[in-house]
Amino acid sequence: MFILAESLRPPLGGSPDAPSGREESGLRRGLPRAKLRVLLIFCLQALSLAFFCPLQAAGVPEGRGVDTYNMFQAVEKALGENFRISSAEEGLAMSESSRKEALSAFGPSLGTTYGFTRQEHADDDVYSWRVSLTQELFSGFSTLAAYQKAALQKDSAGAALAQARLDLILQVQQNFLLYLKAEENVRSALDSYNRLAEQLKVTKSFYEVGLRPRVEVLQAEVNVSEAEDLLLKNRNTVEIQRVRLNTLLNLPAGLEVQYIGSLEHIPFDGSLEQCLSKAYEKRPDVLTARKSVDVAEKDRTIARGRLWPTLSASASWSSSGDGWKADGYTPWANDYKSWSVGLNAALSLFESGSDYFALQKADHNISKVKADAAVLRKEVVYEVQSRLLELENAQKRIVVARKGVEQASEAYRVAAARYKSQVGTSIDVLDAQARLTAAEVSLTGAQADYLSALAATYAAIGEENPDLRPR
Repeated sequence: MFILAESLRPPLGGSPDAPSGREESGLRRGLPRAKLRVLLIFCLQALSLAFFCPLQAAGVPEGRGVDTYNMFQAVEKALGENFRISSAEEGLAMSESSRKEALSAFGPSLGTTYGFTRQEHADDDVYSWRVSLTQELFSGFSTLAAYQKAALQKDSAGAALAQARLDLILQVQQNFLLYLKAEENVRSALDSYNRLAEQLKVTKSFYEVGLRPRVEVLQAEVNVSEAEDLLLKNRNTVEIQRVRLNTLLNLPAGLEVQYIGSLEHIPFDGSLEQCLSKAYEKRPDVLTARKSVDVAEKDRTIARGRLWPTLSASASWSSSGDGWKADGYTPWANDYKSWSVGLNAALSLFESGSDYFALQKADHNISKVKADAAVLRKEVVYEVQSRLLELENAQKRIVVARKGVEQASEAYRVAAARYKSQVGTSIDVLDAQARLTAAEVSLTGAQADYLSALAATYAAIGEENPDLRPR
């Protein structure tokens, strides 16, 4: 605005370039109109500042319409709205209902029946009403074992929910890291494109003065095109990872979301013995394996209970009559009501060997689940140790890659300076540039692999750690 006002100011003094005569008078006639235009621009700018400044003062960030998530927020969002977690939660609620159903078997059962009978060659219809109460006293410990089995299955459902949470956390974290890796690759590809574009300018300038042949210009243009193609591919990878994260967070796939973070190094100092101890204590699949052995033993108890007699107590009251109230026959209304109490014992003597084979089946199942649990413990050792080795390897790669980036950066700087001084060739510059880009990509990959291995390590020991920070 001030530059515009200064440009409209008439020249002072008798400068040789100052207008005279008709031109000067025309300028003076147009000067008030120009001042009005400047005043109008000033007013519009003042209004715009008055409108936007309160928003800035209130702390409304630029681009406030775009949601942003860091790794912790992304994991929490996924855990709160993922359908797999909802399914596991419903499974836990269902197992709790099954436990309560098994618990109800310890209580009495109350029932009633009402009937109507029309008899041939009889003058009156018969109405009957019966109320019965039954209480199980002994069932060969089958009822107790069934309840304990249901309680163990509820614990297994809780472990399944914990496992679903761990799997989802790992999936979100790994895809989040792939997103950050893709963004870093975009930055590296953009730097490569800018370096090659600058090299193309230098080559063209040398060609124009006859210092370089045309073929070097063409080669530089090809390299710029290849760098641009790589940049587009990396940007597309970023968009693909954004869509994947949106899906995991139950967001619209096309929603513009910013996932923020960095591939900074996060230390981990757990030893193999500490990690294995945590894994045996916290891993949901290990807990499920232990519960499976207990459930198999309860199945054997239930099968063995079929060989025992069952004992129950019962009480009943009944009434019959020729009317719908079932209150006796006219004129003997009070002579058709009765009650009874008793103890009942039952024992199955022979069922063609089904009880025996059911018991054998339960024994074999116990041996099977114990063997599966032993295999799982071995797999836990392998998984935890392999994750720690991946962590160690990625950490070493980071050190090597950082040194490689430093060396490649210096080599590119020297090659570019030699080329500009006409003591080097374009091939030297292009080779140095390619090595620098490869070194940057290698460093980014090593950093992402380290954090991905760290996320897998926490999952292997059964520990939820949404942001991978040490607790």
